[in-house]
Amino acid sequence: MTGFWNSRWAAGVALLVVLILFVSSFIVVRETQQAVILRFEKPVRTINVWRPDEQLGRTSAGPVFKLPFIDKVVLIDKRVLDVDLSNQPVLSTEQFPLEVDAFARFRIVDPLKAVVTTGSAGNTEQIVADRLRPLLGSALRNELGKRPFAALLSPERDAVMDNIQTGLQRRARSYGVEIVDVRIRHADLPEGSPLDSALARMTSARQQQATTIRAEGQKQAQIISAEADARASQIYAESFGKDPEFYDFYRAMQSYRTTFSQGQTQFVLTPGDAYLRQFDWRQGAPAR
Repeated sequence: MTGFWNSRWAAGVALLVVLILFVSSFIVVRETQQAVILRFEKPVRTINVWRPDEQLGRTSAGPVFKLPFIDKVVLIDKRVLDVDLSNQPVLSTEQFPLEVDAFARFRIVDPLKAVVTTGSAGNTEQIVADRLRPLLGSALRNELGKRPFAALLSPERDAVMDNIQTGLQRRARSYGVEIVDVRIRHADLPEGSPLDSALARMTSARQQQATTIRAEGQKQAQIISAEADARASQIYAESFGKDPEFYDFYRAMQSYRTTFSQGQTQFVLTPGDAYLRQFDWRQGAPAR
């Protein structure tokens, strides 16, 4: 009887060991995950790596075999992740101290590189986000430091975002990351004397700009007027050469308009005055 129970106990232990080995030999990789298998802390293969043209349900997700107690599986999210940056101090070209809140969206597209550069301790996504945060701050300072504060309030803002994203992507590539988007939530001037000083400098700059624009407009107006007068004189001279009588008549009409439009001015002229010769209704006859 004792041998029977001993044999059953041994069989139960063996079955339990087999079950543990079986369970330890498989891990389920979800559709939203990608995995890196490490053997003695060295990567041996990747599973269900993100592809730009992959379709849900047609990936390599599912149960994956591994050597129990030897292989280690690091699971990494395939979805788009966020990294936030709050109250980042930035100086614009006008030396305005700005406080910028921004965020970047990223995706880990090379899980093997991400695991190698961050270590195999797990929680790879959080480690990557922590390392991207100072890189995002550096990209913000580099780009906003080359532009005036007004650029963030104009259509130029889209170009600013694209440049920041490009600069961040160059550095994030070493972590196996693709930057999907970068956005600035808001960029504010700090309250108090810095804000008042900045507003005063902006007002002065706009006044100087307006003065320069008005001066340039007056200069262009004078140039255009001088060119128009020169062209008119040229046309008058050409007309006089072609038809002196018509030119004489035209100049007389101009003189009449200028003289008689005075309203209250009185003129005393003799009937035969040469000034009134254009009022003679008889062609070729002198005015009397």
